[in-house]
Formats: sequence, structure tokens, C-alpha cells
Amino acid sequence: MTGHMATAEIVEPYAKALMAIATEHDLVDTIGDDVAQILELLKSSEELRQFITNPIIKPPTKKAVLTQLLEGKVHDYTFRFLRLLTDRGRILFLGDVCAQYQDLLRQLKNIALAEVTSAVELNDAQQEQIRDRVKGFTNANDVELDIQVDPDLIGGVIIRVGSQVLDVSLRGQLRRLALSLS
Repeated sequence: MTGHMATAEIVEPYAKALMAIATEHDLVDTIGDDVAQILELLKSSEELRQFITNPIIKPPTKKAVLTQLLEGKVHDYTFRFLRLLTDRGRILFLGDVCAQYQDLLRQLKNIALAEVTSAVELNDAQQEQIRDRVKGFTNANDVELDIQVDPDLIGGVIIRVGSQVLDVSLRGQLRRLALSLS
């Protein structure tokens, strides 16, 4: 795989170009939904990820599969963008470009992304409490939650927003107690 810096140099301009098209045509949310759909598709299909990143498979074959999967299901601008990435040999960065577009969309709309690790599944009320807490310390208009369940936490949650970490897990409290005793 290529280095992080090289990836950023490729991914960022494409994500910004997609955002520019979306902004110009007042399709920021529509293309945002398309990008989320594509990311979900990539996340759910290891076969698709391997197919897209395989350098042996020729662009026309990749375009045919993308057409079958997404034509008519995403906006025409999104679909044309996918074809452009394929033609330029950049389709292997599709997941990264989509994730970068989502980051740009969050910045545009002042939405914070909170990565939440919880010992158990969170109900709607608990998720809303976390959103309110994150809004309080980020001044964001809204909060998007990315929730992972980790039973090793024993109880509580860990919330990451950018470089800020709020650890209110039982494991974290036990670790802090052990440090203070030593």
C-alpha cells in the first residue's frame, strides 16, 4: 500500500473536487448520502474492496461492475465521479475519497464526529446524552456517532472527538486508581 502522505495527496484533491461539484449544484447532502451508501457497500463487501483495488482488473470491467451496482442508485454526478476515478486509475482510493468527503461535509455543516466505545449497546437516550455532552465541549451544531462495542471496558464509555478523549469507562477508572496508588 502507498504511504499516508502519498494517499493524502491523491485523496484530498478528489474529495475537494467532488465537494466543489456538490456545492456548485446544491447537492452537498445528496452526494453525502451517496458517499455514505458507497462506504457502507465497501464496508459490507470484502469481495468488492478486493475487486476495486486489484490492479490486474481493467478499468472497463470495474466500470461495468460499478454500473451494475450503483447506476440509478446514486446521483448522476456521483456516478460520473466514480467513472472518472476508474478512468484515472484512482478507484482503489474510493473509500478514502468518500471518507474525506464526509470530513469536508462535517466541517461545512459544523458536525462533530464522536467515536464512542461502549461496554454494551447504547439505547437512544444514552446516545442523545452523548451527543449533548459532545455538543457542549465542541460547540458543534450536531454530532455524528460512530459506536463500537467493547465488552472489555466492563462498563461506561470512551468518547473520542478529534484529539480529545473523554474516558468514563470502568476500565479507565480502575487504571487511573492504580496509577494514583502506585
